[in-house]
Amino acid sequence: MDLFLLRYSGEVTTKGKGTRLQFQRRLARNVAAALEAAGSEAHQVDREWSRIFVEAEAASALDALPRVFGLQSLSPVVRRPWKTLDDVVDAGEELFGEAVQDHVFAVRTRRTGNKTWIPFRSSDVDQALGGRLFERSAGVDLTNPEVPIRIEIREGEAFFFQRSIAAPGGLPLGTEGRALALVSGGFDSGVAAWSLLKRGVKLDYLFCNLGGQAHLEGVLRVMKLISERWSYGYRPRLYSVDLQPVVQEMQSLAEPRYWQVLLKRRMFQVADRLARRLRVEALVTGEAVGQVSSQTLRNLRVIEECTDFVVLRPLVGLNKEEIIDQARRIGTYELSAVVPEYCALAAKRPATHARLDEVLTEEAKLSPELLEKAIGDGETIHLATLDAAELIDPELATDSIPEGSRVIDLRSEAAYRGWHYPGARHLDYFDAQRSIDRFDSDQTYVFYCEVGLKSAHAAEVLRARGKKAMHFAGGLRALLRYTHERDAALAALASPVWFGD
Repeated sequence: MDLFLLRYSGEVTTKGKGTRLQFQRRLARNVAAALEAAGSEAHQVDREWSRIFVEAEAASALDALPRVFGLQSLSPVVRRPWKTLDDVVDAGEELFGEAVQDHVFAVRTRRTGNKTWIPFRSSDVDQALGGRLFERSAGVDLTNPEVPIRIEIREGEAFFFQRSIAAPGGLPLGTEGRALALVSGGFDSGVAAWSLLKRGVKLDYLFCNLGGQAHLEGVLRVMKLISERWSYGYRPRLYSVDLQPVVQEMQSLAEPRYWQVLLKRRMFQVADRLARRLRVEALVTGEAVGQVSSQTLRNLRVIEECTDFVVLRPLVGLNKEEIIDQARRIGTYELSAVVPEYCALAAKRPATHARLDEVLTEEAKLSPELLEKAIGDGETIHLATLDAAELIDPELATDSIPEGSRVIDLRSEAAYRGWHYPGARHLDYFDAQRSIDRFDSDQTYVFYCEVGLKSAHAAEVLRARGKKAMHFAGGLRALLRYTHERDAALAALASPVWFGD
């Protein structure tokens, strides 16, 4: 069990006392849920006014906590008691003496809590510890040290650490009510959902299926990842409604130039009925002004006329490149990139400035009963209990590391540094894609990632190019269990080293 210091986002700390306490309680519950989801068999979460302290298994903590909304950053720390300044300096020398050997370093100290109980200044610690370590080092560089030494001091305790790992900030999930997000599995809807989750809004999802089972499976891969990696503290659902019969009716009865606007209105009508049933407070879409013909200002107004719910469009001012970059950062890019796109409603001259009266005239040709039947036949999928393995070709999977294989870790660099399978190489997913021709055709590769979705897709891409590749089924949790069961000493070898790494 390692100790982690968690810092609240600025938006949490600026709230009034009552609201801040409410947010902090919710955040502590979400932190505990994140650790449990990441497979930490034991953990302890202590919430305080300015910090949260967590004792947890390092691999689980570094895997999950950087994705908890409401946290600004976190640090693996070592805690030491003190009574005098010398106690703090002695502890610092013990922890960092070897790390600064022949390296440039800097000491940064911060006092927190009731400072009247701390009989020395932060600068006193910086100078005393810096002087103690100076002779072993290659000097001091306060701007860009090779070995940064950071200390937080409070009454009777000092916390020593070297690095801070960024977290997403925002508001604790669950503090800003519930909404229903329309999703397609593409880049836009995944990023839009993430943006609302960051604002503390719980989301359920509506998928209006136009492309059959293949399209549904692609959407489920994306939303399963968002559920498992970014939705700690609640259990989202996805509602799938088959609109293929509605589209066929539209193609046979309505003017082609209005197809896109009419289809979007049908989707909003489905969302309106479902939102009323779920008693949510808003609808969420991934629309951006001018991105496609149905997303001009005029058409957006005509489309949302059919619902009384407020429609939130968090991507409204972004261009496609910005959206794709964000999809890369949150981990949905590679899954969204392979979701099939429905193109059967592309008209030669789509209406870009549709008039509401003309759209209503076309809509009157369509059967409301057909839409109601589609809604009634809809399917509810609980993302938290959905088995991701069911969405992946079983031939890609392995539950062991074959002798002589090369193991590739596709997680973030911070997670890799915290724990990785012994001998595993860290590789960004996109670097793996770009260097696909450099993989040896005679070598067997085993990929692993957080939950097994990215690794499965990477293995699938390599196998399509004739390479020998598979992924570790079950993601990080299964790999940790396999490693510990195989050899406890081997597991310890891969455990994180916080100081001097």
